[in-house]
Amino acid sequence: MLDSAPAATLDPRKFQDPFLTAKGERRARVELGALRTLWINTGTLCNLTCRSCYIESSPRNDRLAYISAGEVERYLDEIARDRLPTEEIGFTGGEPFMNPDIVPMLEMVLGRRFRALVLTNAMRPMRKLEQPLLSLRERYGDRLVIRVSLDHYTAARHEAERGRRSWLPTIEGLRWLARNGFAVNVAGRTCWGEAEADARRGYARLFEELGVHLDAADPVALVLFPEMDVHADVPEITVDCWGILGVSPESVMCATSRMVIKRKGTARPTVVACTLVPYDPRFEMGETLAEAAGPVSLNHPHCARFCVLGGGSCSK
Repeated sequence: MLDSAPAATLDPRKFQDPFLTAKGERRARVELGALRTLWINTGTLCNLTCRSCYIESSPRNDRLAYISAGEVERYLDEIARDRLPTEEIGFTGGEPFMNPDIVPMLEMVLGRRFRALVLTNAMRPMRKLEQPLLSLRERYGDRLVIRVSLDHYTAARHEAERGRRSWLPTIEGLRWLARNGFAVNVAGRTCWGEAEADARRGYARLFEELGVHLDAADPVALVLFPEMDVHADVPEITVDCWGILGVSPESVMCATSRMVIKRKGTARPTVVACTLVPYDPRFEMGETLAEAAGPVSLNHPHCARFCVLGGGSCSK
């Protein structure tokens, strides 16, 4: 199957005004209905440098610094104090297992009876923590969920994105998780120019070969993410688009989630609208969850491409 042709370049007049589109139409906004998922960005450092990582993670990118367990605890305390309906704490990066506080953070989250979702490439940083992870699984069971990034069901395409010699360590990490009874799911990508049904069949064959008991037809067990090229053209989302597209604003990620980040050189973490816009200051909403409870203008290409048109969500 052929890869998709390059997308048209984004019109620079788009996504500039938080209230109006380039055509002068009212821009769509999303209210925070309830904070169901709080994401923690553990830092942008990663053991890989992928070809098209939307957050530009690498062994040298520390634009988002390692967040500490103490800093995360303050947000958990705020959830408890304000009786927020938060059910899940998600950890993303970078590679979360490179953060030296990841195990204490997971212990804290799980001990407070949240679900914990960790996004990982399942490579050496995770494998170095096998014993603490086994202890967490033994005590907390399926409330700890590990999502493994596997960009395609073939080694060639996975390594085209993640680099040479990245396939086998990830496969071995996935098999280790499955063999030891962890709650696991997999995240793939949709940039390969193939139908979703074909992609799911390909993953199903791979899971069967590996002895990994995942249902590739289940959109939670196998998440296929829309692409996020900030330079490619995409329509702006207006208030009228909800009815035209048959999409509810309540289904968009920022209706139920926020993300905590810590910028390099800053004294305290801050809260941004979602996982997709960590570098855009327009989506920085305050230092507390209460300050970040306001509406979000869909004023970024990722809002349109990933969430509204792509139907994507980083949470379960």
